[in-house]
Amino acid sequence: MTDSNTAFDCRMCGECCQGVGGIVATLAEQQRIARYLQIGLEEFQKNYVQQKGSKSFIINDSTGWCIFFHDDKGCLVHPAKPRTCRAWPFFRGNLLDRSSFEMARQFCPGIDPDVNFEDFVFEGMEYLQQHGLSLDLEDDAGSALRTSDIPSRTKP
Repeated sequence: MTDSNTAFDCRMCGECCQGVGGIVATLAEQQRIARYLQIGLEEFQKNYVQQKGSKSFIINDSTGWCIFFHDDKGCLVHPAKPRTCRAWPFFRGNLLDRSSFEMARQFCPGIDPDVNFEDFVFEGMEYLQQHGLSLDLEDDAGSALRTSDIPSRTKP
């Protein structure tokens, strides 16, 4: 993040790595992770991807955690992780809906407990732009990073 960002400071706790459904991973992201793991795409998909409709998801383990998150090591694919993971907590829902933002703030210790919604949205949109995470996404991407219809805001 930039030095001016105060809304979020990742604590590497992994709380965002747990949840039902998994993380959408585009074909390009799958290829990048497979290269990072030094395995073929087919092997990667067989062992780590679940297809749901037209989307591919990184699978969760039996306890609901991302298959690549380990308590003692953190994210095993951190340098190659999907855009969705790189964008947390600046997801579409958290940027559009105040109650989603409040829920995220309650469980994520990296979100400043004192940041207001307007500052969070401003800094989040700025972060996504700076890191190329809010671009038009491929058809196989999830909607968590779609921001084209989020109203622009100025720093309050």
